[in-house]
Amino acid sequence: MVWLVTKYLLTAAIVVLISEVAKRSDKFGAMVAALPTVTILALIWMYIEGQGTEKLSNHAYYTFWFVVPTLPMFLLFPYLLSKYSFWLTLLISCLISILCFAIISVVAKFFGVNLLS
Repeated sequence: MVWLVTKYLLTAAIVVLISEVAKRSDKFGAMVAALPTVTILALIWMYIEGQGTEKLSNHAYYTFWFVVPTLPMFLLFPYLLSKYSFWLTLLISCLISILCFAIISVVAKFFGVNLLS
């Protein structure tokens, strides 16, 4: 139980740190947020908890394929935000990401990568 609480607190602290950095500097905050912090933490937690190398490798590999469809959202969000409210922009951005996930899933199959099953 102590381990689980430690994981939650450390992970939450990193998210709060990123948020605080972004308040002070848009560019530095974005750079810190763009670091694969969550994936690195997940890999560390998985390793410490005794997951095998195949599980760790698969996590990193599939993370790549799931990051790619989120990239258009980051390009469209600033444009949409200049036209719509924050919440509507966020909703549209999430829908765009879901559509991109579906497209990437189809494209990935051509490379022998099955993402959705």
